[in-house]
Amino acid sequence: MISENSLGAKPSAASLPSRKSLPPFESLRAFDAVARLGGIRRAAQYLCRDHGVVSRHLRTMETWAGAKLIERTPTGSVLTEEGDYYHRHIAAAIDSIANATVELIKRGETHRLHIRCMPGFALHWLSSHLWDFEHNHPGLDIEVRPADRTPDYLMQHVDVDIRFVATYSTELNLPPELKSVPIAQTPIVPVASPKYLAKMKSVRQPRDLLKHQLLHEENFDRWRNWFNVHEIYNVDLTGPRLWQGHLTLDTARHGRGIALSNRLICHDDFAAGRLIEIGHGNPAFLPDGIGVYHFVAKTDRWNSPLIHQFRHWLLTTVARDFPHLKHPDN
Repeated sequence: MISENSLGAKPSAASLPSRKSLPPFESLRAFDAVARLGGIRRAAQYLCRDHGVVSRHLRTMETWAGAKLIERTPTGSVLTEEGDYYHRHIAAAIDSIANATVELIKRGETHRLHIRCMPGFALHWLSSHLWDFEHNHPGLDIEVRPADRTPDYLMQHVDVDIRFVATYSTELNLPPELKSVPIAQTPIVPVASPKYLAKMKSVRQPRDLLKHQLLHEENFDRWRNWFNVHEIYNVDLTGPRLWQGHLTLDTARHGRGIALSNRLICHDDFAAGRLIEIGHGNPAFLPDGIGVYHFVAKTDRWNSPLIHQFRHWLLTTVARDFPHLKHPDN
């Protein structure tokens, strides 16, 4: 039992909000969902409720507040002026309740690990090694979700994030509530299939790549930054945009052009002869562009047992598999 002395004086009834000022929470959730999603049907789907139930909750809110909050239109539901004012003031409070609840759930979890990870790392390394960690932690429930961008830790159920940052383009700037440690540094290199290189013009220096079919992700920035490292500026780039690195790699394997990747991701392709690192051993291709894989987690959960165990396993196993790369303890 919680004593009054442990928490201070018990609040008097006069200091609590009046019952009239706090509407039923289910009705409040329905109003918030409609306001955010812009429609009763979309809110009903999100809340897993019947359309009519959500409509009744909205009527309850409007009766409770004595004001019209939602305007029904042929194209959907929109907030009235009063509804917009009210939602702007309650949205942050609802987010705060949701975030605190997720954190409470996480603190009580000892057998679930939610991982966000760069798609390439997830596909080419993590998926084939994770069984080892699971084998040594029986009964563990692991979810791995590939994601190109850093998730919102406060809004999503995320324990660990594995990010890749090219040091020549940006730095990993984290807010105080997040902490990171580098997993490995790896050169960023152009790669192509033997089939492609056999039928195309030879490449003796980085500028020669401009005569070839370059494969891009969502934009031309990665290749442009790579050329800048080699003091080649203001280049006019063309080529297909495939949005994700594992798609550019697969296209390169099929002899359709040259992709940018890194030695960790391409290790097995190099060993099997599916891809060749262009410029390997050629001084004209130095210095290398460098990318760093980072392990990211919330600061206040950094040393929680499961996150600590996974971090130790990840860093140790990557260092074992890639001794030629730079690691945190080097």
